Amino acid sequence: MTARFKAVFGVPKPVIGMVHIGALPGSPLHDPEADLLAAARADLRALQAAGFDAVMFGNENDRPYEFEVDRASTATMAMLIGQLRSEIAVPFGVNVLWDPMSTIALGAATGAGFVREIFTGSYASDMGPWTPDAGRAMRYRDRLGRSDMAMLYNVSAEFAHSLDQRPLPDRARSAVFSSIPDAVLVSGQITGEAAALSDLEAVKAVLPDTPVMANTGVKHDTVADVLAIADGCIVGSSLKTDGDTWKAVDPDRAQDFMDRVRKARA
Repeated sequence: MTARFKAVFGVPKPVIGMVHIGALPGSPLHDPEADLLAAARADLRALQAAGFDAVMFGNENDRPYEFEVDRASTATMAMLIGQLRSEIAVPFGVNVLWDPMSTIALGAATGAGFVREIFTGSYASDMGPWTPDAGRAMRYRDRLGRSDMAMLYNVSAEFAHSLDQRPLPDRARSAVFSSIPDAVLVSGQITGEAAALSDLEAVKAVLPDTPVMANTGVKHDTVADVLAIADGCIVGSSLKTDGDTWKAVDPDRAQDFMDRVRKARA
């Protein structure tokens, strides 16, 4: 495992809970009357009370998604995280969908320990052609003085299809060689949809020394099987009221999830 990954998480098989911030200024779904801070605070408190190893702030509600996110959206995320900073008691990360440079900037500005994005590859997506630049993003991180900030690379993008004809394990192994991620993430086709266990197994088999995490669709009844293969996971939708991505974190669902994680890791 990379030194940054160990330094950030400090536990085996870390489980990261999502704080899906409400639709931000600049987004068509933004509600000026919504109390974004109160909602994010409630989710953060529920995740921390349940014992999640880390949390990640994301803008999943900013649909339709963009490759270059409105500056007002990123600035508002920074403001909200800044207002919550004194309450964050676990390692935290950020993700500005689907904008690697804004993700790096937000992580650097807020003191995040890690970032998640699509940093490598070439895709046909709902948002159009997609060709992120890992070299540019990592150099930007370092220029901002945050070489300590871990970068988690999603190598099977949601809402997209890879234009690379190589099998997923080959793409993942190549990304590790060429673009030096701190961890590789394996996803389902959309938010809340599980990554196939066979994909996790195949990627982990070719990357024994690199953390491989499940990025989407981990559920209460599958987390033990996922953690038997993966080096950790990121979870959002399963923790929400009724398992609905767009609702608030349900404290009881979050607690039940982490109770199962603790049994699986025992």
